[in-house]
Amino acid sequence: MDVRRRHTKPPRPAITAPSGPHRQQQQQHHKHSKAVDHAAPPTPHPQASDALPLPLYLTNGIFFTLFFSVAYFLLHRWRDKIRTSTPLHVVTLSEIAAIVSLIASFIYLLGFFGIDFVQSFITRASHDAWDVDDENEQFLIEDDRRCGPCASEVVGQCPPIPPHKSPLPPSPPAVLPPKMVHTVPLVTPSAEEDEDIIKSVVAGTIPSYSLESKLGDCKRAAAIRREALQRMTGSSLAGLPLEGFDYDSILGQCCEMPVGYVQIPVGIAGPLLLDGREFVVPMATTEGCLVASTNRGCKAIYASGGATSVLMRDVMTRAPVVRFDTAKRAAELKFFVEDPTNFDTLALVFNKSSRFARLQGIQCAIAGKNLYMRFSCSTGDAMGMNMVSKGVQNVLDFLQNDFPDMDIIGISGNFCSDKKPAAVNWIEGRGKSVVCEAIIKDEVVRKVLKTSVSALVELNMLKNLTGSAVAGALGGFNAHASNIVSAIFIATGQDPAQNVESSHCITMMEAVNDGKDLHISVSMPSIEVGTVGGGTQLASQSACLNLLGVKGASKESPGSNSRLLATVVAGSVLAGELSLMSALAAGQLVKSHMKYNRSSKDVSKVVS
Repeated sequence: MDVRRRHTKPPRPAITAPSGPHRQQQQQHHKHSKAVDHAAPPTPHPQASDALPLPLYLTNGIFFTLFFSVAYFLLHRWRDKIRTSTPLHVVTLSEIAAIVSLIASFIYLLGFFGIDFVQSFITRASHDAWDVDDENEQFLIEDDRRCGPCASEVVGQCPPIPPHKSPLPPSPPAVLPPKMVHTVPLVTPSAEEDEDIIKSVVAGTIPSYSLESKLGDCKRAAAIRREALQRMTGSSLAGLPLEGFDYDSILGQCCEMPVGYVQIPVGIAGPLLLDGREFVVPMATTEGCLVASTNRGCKAIYASGGATSVLMRDVMTRAPVVRFDTAKRAAELKFFVEDPTNFDTLALVFNKSSRFARLQGIQCAIAGKNLYMRFSCSTGDAMGMNMVSKGVQNVLDFLQNDFPDMDIIGISGNFCSDKKPAAVNWIEGRGKSVVCEAIIKDEVVRKVLKTSVSALVELNMLKNLTGSAVAGALGGFNAHASNIVSAIFIATGQDPAQNVESSHCITMMEAVNDGKDLHISVSMPSIEVGTVGGGTQLASQSACLNLLGVKGASKESPGSNSRLLATVVAGSVLAGELSLMSALAAGQLVKSHMKYNRSSKDVSKVVS
């Protein structure tokens, strides 16, 4: 029997079977329609190209050419606007015509290629669903129903009509095809599959780092990697939690080859009254007394009327190192880069790398025939290391045209300097340079801090200034600034390694108002923070940023969120310095740590 495929689905027949003369008419009509269907050849479907005035290949060629030509024209025009700092929204008549042509050609190409593909896909899906529905319907219709246009009819197999009701002679019974149910299978990895993958990882046939890409399930990959690690090392990871973390959120950006996550408690200190606003400061730490001590400092600042801050500079730096054949040639590039007449050109090349990156200056240093160029730029609300690196690469490529003998050794030559204590950051600054100050009343010093103004001034001079100088400290003229910086960095998703230069701080104390009150200040030249990118987008860290009111990028004033976060860090350091120095002056440090930082838990039982 000839097999036909239906392209459209007719209306569904009613479930109840007709009876009487009406039923006989339906039977005769059905019989006649089957005969006509087998006799008539299939009618070809009209195509969209039938309505075109030109042949299809010519029409496609015209719209293809139009699409790519106007796209090239617009990209060329927008590149010129970027070079000349012309706003992109200012368009000419020719650009408007090009945009309209681009949209029209895109709609044409989408209609002739994209929609046709989607329709064919939907048609195939509807055929399958229609066939399944009709086969299942055979089990629901009563036995005395005459078979209508169902799926079985398509393949020439229709259930017989009962002899006592059929006006036609009985036909031999046909065998129904097996009932098919088209459902999307729920693929659940079995324990056997995971076991095979674990053995492959242990054997080294499957690299551990490739599990996410091979499995397509980050959590499953972490669990398999974790079990393989335990078998290879023979050490248990029972205390390292696996559940309750979004491993998809760190893929390709925060951490590679995860096997779990570390729990760090987050405490809050405050309210910190800074520049007329109150902040509740999240601090992630495992050190006892740190949050409590910072909280006491916040209380003393609040009771004295609050603290004020000044942001003096906001630049991120990157310093590539290049080499020439001679020192003279390296000096020529130094003079070229530092020439003010060339700065606008270099800034234009640099600024093309990002909407927010803006070159502020270039400082050069020579070591023999090697040249170090320290680029400084603003980076909006991002911490900006990657942003600056991209802009620096653009400038290096530009300089290569005029200095073809320049050999680029590295995009970073440590004159930046990142994640290392360096005098250049202490003197020139990196990230946000902030000064924060407060005047603490004598009454607050005595009642809240339990010490005196004179004792604090003397201790600060002998400890933070003289003592640090004796130790040869570099940016470490403070009591414990890195404690507060690290705790806030971890809580808010900053790079903890940048605590090195971000904790550069000099704490100053002086008696004012005839020696009654205390003036305290912290100067921090290189606080490197951001509110977008990196770990700031993780759920926990994002919540802490939201608590401070600096989550994400500021749409009204780009960069204001990251600058505000830097001032909060400096204000919190001010509170921490004030409280710890008071504890030292009053002899409370050891007593408080013995009280709050000692655990009564039996450690031997915990280890066992």
